[in-house]
Amino acid sequence: MQKYAMQWVARALLVMLTVVWIPARADVVASEQVLQASSSSPQALQERAAVKAFLARQDVQSRLLAMGVDPQDAAARTQALSDDEVHQLYQHVQSAPAGGMDILGTLVFIFVLLLVTDILGLTKVFPFTRSIRR
Repeated sequence: MQKYAMQWVARALLVMLTVVWIPARADVVASEQVLQASSSSPQALQERAAVKAFLARQDVQSRLLAMGVDPQDAAARTQALSDDEVHQLYQHVQSAPAGGMDILGTLVFIFVLLLVTDILGLTKVFPFTRSIRR
């Protein structure tokens, strides 16, 4: 019976692979398109410089070292980011509170973390949760 089921699954997979294959496609890209995509706008360059200056601050570097991240590695990785990713990081740095993280956000994060671990059955902190391991 098991051999028959394995043969049926193999045949079904073979049919699916032969019927539902997606062909690969490659187009020729003009040089102008590559140059437009690689050139950064002045705003993107300004945001990249602001992020670089943020990472160069002594308090940020000491915090990175405390978390086990080499500041040179962090700077190298931010240089490799795309303009959109740098923009998102810049927006996050600009909107973050001066202290780095607000206390309400930290408390909500800890509550959700404990709630999830209670539901998964790893801890038993809240009496109103029911573990899924029962």
